[in-house]
Amino acid sequence: MAVGIFDSGLGGLTVLDAVSKRLPDIPFVYFGDNAHTPYGVRDADDVYDLTTTGVAHLFDAGCDLVILACNTASAAALRRMQEQWVPEDKRVLGVFVPLIEALTERQWGDNSPPREVAVKHVALFATPATVRSRAFQRELAFRAIGVDVEAQPCGGVVDAIEDGDMILAEALVRSHVEALKRRMPTPEAAVLGCTHYPIMEEVFQDALGPDVTVYSQASLVADSLADYLDRHPDKLGAGAEARFLTTGDPKSVANKATQFLRRKIEFDPI
Repeated sequence: MAVGIFDSGLGGLTVLDAVSKRLPDIPFVYFGDNAHTPYGVRDADDVYDLTTTGVAHLFDAGCDLVILACNTASAAALRRMQEQWVPEDKRVLGVFVPLIEALTERQWGDNSPPREVAVKHVALFATPATVRSRAFQRELAFRAIGVDVEAQPCGGVVDAIEDGDMILAEALVRSHVEALKRRMPTPEAAVLGCTHYPIMEEVFQDALGPDVTVYSQASLVADSLADYLDRHPDKLGAGAEARFLTTGDPKSVANKATQFLRRKIEFDPI
C-alpha cells in the first residue's frame, strides 16, 4: 500500500514529513535524485528524462501513486508525463494544484469557470526552471482571473540548502525578496514554489513583512493526498515498507536528511 514521493534532492522531505504525519499508516517510498540536483537550472527535456527515470524506480518499488514533491518537475515534466508516459494503472500528481486551490479558496475538483478571488497581487518564489515554465500562472488561470503574479527566480537557494549553508541561504532569500519587492512593492500573498523553501519560511516571512500571507506546500499537499486516497483507495500500491532511495552517496545523503527531519534516516542506493 506504498505511495511514492519523488524529489530532485532533499526538499521533498518537507512534504514527506507532512504526509507521514497526516497518514501515519501508509508506508512512503522516498526517491531523491541527489546525483543530479538541482533541477532548477536544467532544461525541460533534461528534467523530463530524469523525472521519468526516478518515477519508474518508484513504480518498481510497489508504488501505484507518486507525488512529484519537486516544483521544477511538476512544472516542466508532469503534463507531458501524464499525456505520454504514465501507465493507465498508475498516477503521478504534482504539488502546484493544492497550493493554488488554497490561494483561490476553491475545493478540490471544483471545475467551475475561473472567477475573481480576494488576493490580487501574488509573489512567486521558485527555481529558474519553474519560473521559465510559467506553469504556476497557467494553473492559476484555470481557477482565477484578475490576479497579478510577479515571479522571482531564486538562483542558488536550493544549492545552499542542499549544502547545509543556511547563512548563505538566508542571505540569498533576503536578496531575492528585495529584488521582487522592487517590482511588486506590496504583495498580498507569497507562494514558496519549491519544496526546499519551507526550511527558510521564517526568513521569507520576515523579509516580506507581517502583512504578507506566505503559502508553503507541505501541509497543503498532505491534506490533498489524504482527500485523494479517500476517493481513490485503489491507488495504494503493493509496496509494504517505507524506504528511502537515492542516486547520490547514501551515507552523505542520509546525514543531511537526518539533519532535515531531526530523526535518523538511512538511504539505499539506486
